[in-house]
Formats: sequence, C-alpha cells, structure tokens
Amino acid sequence: MRVILALLVVFGCNEKSDSNPDTQEELQTFDYQKLPKKLELSSEVASILNEWEEFQALNGSIDVLYKSTNNEDLSLAIDDLLEKEKKLSDGEYPEPFDSFQIKSRQRVFRTLLLKVKASILNKSDTTEPTVEMLQAYNIIRQQFNSILSSQLDTKLILDENP
Repeated sequence: MRVILALLVVFGCNEKSDSNPDTQEELQTFDYQKLPKKLELSSEVASILNEWEEFQALNGSIDVLYKSTNNEDLSLAIDDLLEKEKKLSDGEYPEPFDSFQIKSRQRVFRTLLLKVKASILNKSDTTEPTVEMLQAYNIIRQQFNSILSSQLDTKLILDENP
C-alpha cells in the first residue's frame, strides 16, 4: 500500500513539473509587434520638447523599448525608463507643461512602468502591460498637443480679480 501511495506522489509531482514550464514559457512571451506607435507631436510642441533634456532622455528610452524583441531586452529598457522617468519628475518642466494635467498623466505612466516590471519579475505576460504603458505615454504626448492647441487662457478664466 505504501509503495502504491509513494508511486502516486512521485508521478503526480512529475506531471505538475512537466506541464508547469510549458505554461510559464507561454506566459513569458513578449509580442513586440502589438506595440502601439508613438503619437505625433505638433511642430510647436516638438520645438519646446527638444529643449527639455529630461524628456528627450525619456523619449530616447522609449525608442529603445520599441526595439525590444524579448523579455530580457524589455527588462533592460524598463529599468532605463524608470530611471529616466524619475529624473523627469524631479526636474524642471517647461512653462506650458508645468501643470497638473501633465504630472498626473506622468504618474499613471510610472505606475504602468512598474506594472510591466512586475510582470517581468513574475514571469507572466508582458505584452498587455507594455501596450497599456505605451498608451499612457501617448496620452501624455496627446496632452502636450492639447495644451498648446487650446485657445483658452486658463489664467484669465481662473483670475477672479477684474
């Protein structure tokens, strides 16, 4: 009886360990072809951002991320992006972009960067969180365009003195 029980335990454990690597390998894939393209910036926005060193560094790291084809490349790119995003948040923002609208979107971007990093460390699917993170980056770029294309002067609206 003990021999049968021992055999069941041994074979039961072997089945689980054989199927687990296949499942993990399936979850660890990174499909770089599903990444959304970077949103285009207006020429006016681009000229301001070209002078903003911290943003240019972040943007360069995003370009490196687009060249990632596997989780190892992605992990290195995410580590670099986390460092560049930290410098960006600690640095000075150009006048039109020193606003809550940009900083709040940047905070969402950082949260999604951390989500991608967690997916890499947990050896789970990295494609979906990476797509979400790049969509958040595009939303920041879209907000840059919106701020400069807006015809409303918020200082005049918020100023209560006649």
